[in-house]
Amino acid sequence: MKFTKDRKQSIKHYILEKIDQDTPSISKTVADTFSINPSTIHSYINELVKDNVIVKVKRGQYELVNKEYSYLLKRENGDLDDDTYAFDICLKEHIEGFENNVQDIWSYTFSEMINNVMDHSLADSVKITISQNFLATCVMIEDNGIGIFQKIKDYFKLSSIEDAICELFKGKLTTDAKNHSGEGIFFSSKLMDDFLIISSSKIFTTNKYDEGKILRLVLENQKGTCVFMELSNFSHKTAKEIFDAYSNVDGGFVKTKIPLKNIFDTSPVSRSQAKLICNRLDKFKEVIVDFDEIGWLGQGFAHQLFVVFANSHPGIILTPINMNEDVTKMYNHVKNTNVE
Repeated sequence: MKFTKDRKQSIKHYILEKIDQDTPSISKTVADTFSINPSTIHSYINELVKDNVIVKVKRGQYELVNKEYSYLLKRENGDLDDDTYAFDICLKEHIEGFENNVQDIWSYTFSEMINNVMDHSLADSVKITISQNFLATCVMIEDNGIGIFQKIKDYFKLSSIEDAICELFKGKLTTDAKNHSGEGIFFSSKLMDDFLIISSSKIFTTNKYDEGKILRLVLENQKGTCVFMELSNFSHKTAKEIFDAYSNVDGGFVKTKIPLKNIFDTSPVSRSQAKLICNRLDKFKEVIVDFDEIGWLGQGFAHQLFVVFANSHPGIILTPINMNEDVTKMYNHVKNTNVE
């Protein structure tokens, strides 16, 4: 059977995804999925090897070919005077073949992160590493500056590094309000498939990370800040849809989302934890509180957030999502009873 070009490309792409996921018995798995002869899959795999997209490790096992590029930018050379210069020198050529939506996302996120290095870090150099295979592109930006969490903690006189990380989740946070909106990290983290910031041996991420190569590498970064970003080369996301999801009809940044699992190591229980969450929420009109992976909820936390704060800020919509049965019971309890 002869397949169309699009059909063949879809099969090859699926093969690559399964290789990336370390799926055993690749040929059989793909053949069963598409109801085609395993010999056809073998021929496609051989084509991918010939095209240097994958490499054979041993019989029946393959890996994606990964290419890595490194750049060092120094402030004394003027490399950190212009984010456009950094983008053109380091990233532009590696994404030129992608769809416009992917290029737009990389242009925005890379520029925002480099601007943070230029304007906030006090770093004299930054190392940029680009790791790329057929499916995805990763960018790591490492500077030797003051460290983003430490700077936020000091500027806002917060009690801990953890408090600084919590504030980053909300957005609209900047130590230079005259020149920056404080939206770059918030939206960049939403645009990327994976987004991590590592500094002071602490991690900010919108995902629950797995301990592995990236974590081991970045925890070695004792000075400065390391930003890790990854995006599918075939992503269907658009910058517009992400911005629109957190904006009103006039384009204002009015909505934020707080993933509690990324802020607290255990289920939140106390009023002080709730007060940490509530800090600066008056800058938004809607706040989504995400309870994904939160097992239960303390009465003090729930009452402070959904009663005390909600009653004192009637113009702000608090929307809880992903609540399990126990969390829902506590939420309903504090909402339906005036418990002090």
